[in-house]
Amino acid sequence: MARGNQNINDQLYRTRSRNAAREQPNPEGKRRRQIRSWIILVTVVVAAALGIHFLGNYGKGKEITLVNLPCYSNQSVTPFRDGVLYYDGASIHYLSSAGTIRWSFPAGAAVSFSVGPAHLAIWSGSQLSLVDKDGNATYNENMEAAVQFARVGERYVAVVLGEETEPKLVVKDLRGSQVDAEAEAFSSLMILDTGFYGDQGQYLWTLALDVFGTAPNTVMNTFQVGKMNTGEVNLGEALTYRVIYESGRLRVFTTRQVYSYDYKCVQDTNATMLVYGWKLIDAEIPERGNARMLMAPTSQTSSAQVISELRVLEGSGDKRYTLPASCVGAGMYQGNIYAVAGDFIYRADMNSQKFFGYPLPLPEGKKVTAYLGITADGRMLLASGESMYSLSLPQK
Repeated sequence: MARGNQNINDQLYRTRSRNAAREQPNPEGKRRRQIRSWIILVTVVVAAALGIHFLGNYGKGKEITLVNLPCYSNQSVTPFRDGVLYYDGASIHYLSSAGTIRWSFPAGAAVSFSVGPAHLAIWSGSQLSLVDKDGNATYNENMEAAVQFARVGERYVAVVLGEETEPKLVVKDLRGSQVDAEAEAFSSLMILDTGFYGDQGQYLWTLALDVFGTAPNTVMNTFQVGKMNTGEVNLGEALTYRVIYESGRLRVFTTRQVYSYDYKCVQDTNATMLVYGWKLIDAEIPERGNARMLMAPTSQTSSAQVISELRVLEGSGDKRYTLPASCVGAGMYQGNIYAVAGDFIYRADMNSQKFFGYPLPLPEGKKVTAYLGITADGRMLLASGESMYSLSLPQK
């Protein structure tokens, strides 16, 4: 019995000793617990702040609106300034980007048109009309021969007349007074395109195809309006399809390379870039600095566009982007890339390669089938079958 009591006393002693040991102060353990508590608190605060920031941006990006336009996708729908032009077979109508009719111009049947910074040119047969941004005709007369096409600049319009392989280039001011003409430089050539560049469009470039040579050859000429030919260069067999002007140079896009020339057609060989397999689909050209040039794989820019990759050239920079889904079109606006799929629009900052997706508020059963451009006030023109829509672009 005494031995049993002794065992019980020993157990009580050991229990009291362990409890006493636990109650002894442990400064190191206490400090570790305090550090863990502070880490947890800071993590929660940061996560909450990031969550609030994300939700704020998310809500802002979701504020996009869609307007059903009173025109159809087969009516030559074209962005013009902060609105939309379309041709119904008799008149050209100008809408605000929200769909309100601003003016209508009685153009007649079977006409073609092109737009410039503040005017559009309309032609059919030998008839040429120039119309300003308010719908007023500044010129409406017959030319000396049939009009092939016309291109409008800030101060002038370039009109290509006559037969395809014996064309004449006429330059008029926007009131219709002739300021220049050239035919000799294009003898036995087919003019493909032309455009104005330089300060207020004082210079003009042309692309022409030699169809009678032993091999196809594209020729680029540059002119100073009203004065003389300033340069000529043979661009070779590769198809040349686009010329843009940025930072005092002409950037010439062929199916193989991008070339750079000054206004006298002197090449900057150091600025040549290989673009085989890629096609320019949009360009954002600032008043100063380098243009941003958006490209997509050539194989993905057919009539049924299914674009999965993009490429941006800016100065000597060259960036690649992978889209989250196959898209029907893409463009640029104020430093952002936008691409649109069936029921989503995707946005990426030009300096980032991460796309954010936003569901499109389309009517039930509708999906986007075509992208037709972006207006100057930031509305994207989209088609769903024959229906046309104007979409506000999501921002950051």
